[in-house]
Amino acid sequence: MTISTEQIFYEGGPAKGDLIVNLLAGITLIGLPFTFGALVRALWLRFKITNKRISVTGGWLGRDKTQVAYSQVSEVRAVPRGFGSWGDMVLVMKDGSRLEMRSLPRFRETENYITERINGARAKESGQYVQGFAA
Repeated sequence: MTISTEQIFYEGGPAKGDLIVNLLAGITLIGLPFTFGALVRALWLRFKITNKRISVTGGWLGRDKTQVAYSQVSEVRAVPRGFGSWGDMVLVMKDGSRLEMRSLPRFRETENYITERINGARAKESGQYVQGFAA
């Protein structure tokens, strides 16, 4: 029996640039809702992306926690924000549900990392070998 350890790819909060941009937008009356949303994200949103799962803690006072295994994810969609320095990502599950990750730093690297893990999980399910993943 082999014991595999979980390796952390990213653990932390949303991009700091998102908070800065939205604080500047808060100068105007129209920007206040965006500023409030950015403050809530900065205070209580946390991501943990490992080689086995994705965990997102958020909501009011950080009370909501969602964990997803790569084998449950069918698609990754990402949109750049802040001139591409951070972005929003949506993971579409096999059952049709979605997990949104807003203001994710290093989102291009993270998207590639998650896509590799999804492909590895698919290969494992089908019994194939993919570079870096043995079935």
